[in-house]
Amino acid sequence: MTIRKPFHRTSRQFSATDYGGNGHWQYVLHSDYAKAPAHFVRAFLLILKDMHELFDYVEPAKRNRKCYSYRIHQLLLRACIEVEANCKAIMTENTYQKDSNKLTMQDYKKIERSHRLSAFKIIIPAWHGSGNVRQPFKNWANNGSLPWYAAYNTTKHNRQQEFKQATFQHMNDAIAGLCVILSAQFITHDFSPADTTISLGGFGQPTGTESAIGGFFRIIFPNDWPMDERYNFNWEDLAVRSPEFIQLRARRGQFVSARLRMYCRAVLAWTRKGSLAATATLKNWAGLQMF
Repeated sequence: MTIRKPFHRTSRQFSATDYGGNGHWQYVLHSDYAKAPAHFVRAFLLILKDMHELFDYVEPAKRNRKCYSYRIHQLLLRACIEVEANCKAIMTENTYQKDSNKLTMQDYKKIERSHRLSAFKIIIPAWHGSGNVRQPFKNWANNGSLPWYAAYNTTKHNRQQEFKQATFQHMNDAIAGLCVILSAQFITHDFSPADTTISLGGFGQPTGTESAIGGFFRIIFPNDWPMDERYNFNWEDLAVRSPEFIQLRARRGQFVSARLRMYCRAVLAWTRKGSLAATATLKNWAGLQMF
């Protein structure tokens, strides 16, 4: 079973292995897909511009990964704030059942299940030494914490004592993480007036690298999505019918696949005369989606 309509702010691999060949990627441009996407991308492009300027003074190299400064700290803070803003947008536009002003990183971790952020890889060009391939959300695959986000929190609340945590490496990972979360929503589209294609060469083989949003990083998208979680629709047909986007949902931090939901509904129908407790439990499971 595949997914016949796109989720809000959620790009995914199609059943035909790519991320939107033959124009199917254009769902990311629809006005109902995301609110003010250019607003979020523009903030990233400004951060990317300032990072380029920093590279004039701090060479992108392994030996400089422990450097720290006020400029580096500033970029670390800005990138992490934008990561939080994107996480909040994904969850609120998919009607996550919690006050948006009370969301924390524990809530944002649930996006790993729906967007597979840990599987994205970012390649930093012109990097000297090892470490140019970054997986900023890698630790989320095992429900771990993110060192660069921890550095952001530590230096934000106690800069005098923890300033040395605002390192060049943490800054690079934070900016790469922002690139990942934008790519997990908008693939490689930057919403500039002239941007009408998904990349200069089209979206090639998913195992290769693509020019990421902003044109600086190279990105490798996850190419091993489970078949029942991949998209499978013809966007031209959906667009003609004025598509309704699907909303991801979550309850109690549990996640189940579409196949399991179908099974639960079937069992629920079979046990309608069973106990009230069992029926309530099955209803909870049957209603679950990604968020």
